[in-house]
Amino acid sequence: MFILFFIQLMVVLVFLLIGWAIVKKEAYGLISSFHSRPKEEQEELLHNGYPQKTGMLLILTAFVLLILLPLIFTPFSYALEIQIGVMVIMLLGGFIYLSKFEVSQKRKKSYIISISVAVVTFGILFGVFYLGFQEAEMTLKENSFEISGVYGDQWEYEEITKVELLEEMPEVLIRTNGYGMQSISKGHFKVKGFGSSLLFINKDHSPYLLIKTADDTIFLNSKDAEKTKDWYHQLVEQLDKAE
Repeated sequence: MFILFFIQLMVVLVFLLIGWAIVKKEAYGLISSFHSRPKEEQEELLHNGYPQKTGMLLILTAFVLLILLPLIFTPFSYALEIQIGVMVIMLLGGFIYLSKFEVSQKRKKSYIISISVAVVTFGILFGVFYLGFQEAEMTLKENSFEISGVYGDQWEYEEITKVELLEEMPEVLIRTNGYGMQSISKGHFKVKGFGSSLLFINKDHSPYLLIKTADDTIFLNSKDAEKTKDWYHQLVEQLDKAE
């Protein structure tokens, strides 16, 4: 939690520093391609207030993120997602607004580019969050079980070496490839005492199903505790049949 806090705090400080340098120190070189433009374009941008408004956008974004920062220490499940969403909306929306202050002959092009970037970015983020927040489901077949969704796969019962129902989730140390949000962990993570593991967990929704196979360590649960327990009992039953 504190690592996440300091990462977000660093983002806030970077936005503040860059915004302050542009507004107070006239460090216009921090604005992409500003110094590579012809002199007359630079003068028109300065006349329109484009650099100053760019700096103020960064400063305003930093202050809003700073206000939202304490959310990660509350029970609110989607604090990080809200913070990321607000930052993206403010920056992309802000750059669309800044197109209004572009040089006159490039204003239309700037609107088209900034709106296109916003649409593509929101589309990608929507897809990522939609897939990431889909709850994993376990399906038991005759000779194997399958976990659905992103990072899901299929394993043979004969591969299983251990099945256990845990009341507490072991400490997750680091994400190596996956979704690591405040409310979910999905994908490949390092777990204390278990090493590299495949997680499909909803945080703070015990119990957690631990499945060890010859090659993988899997942690899985549902927001519905009874469903997690059903998965455990069904797996145990299948393993008993196989013996």
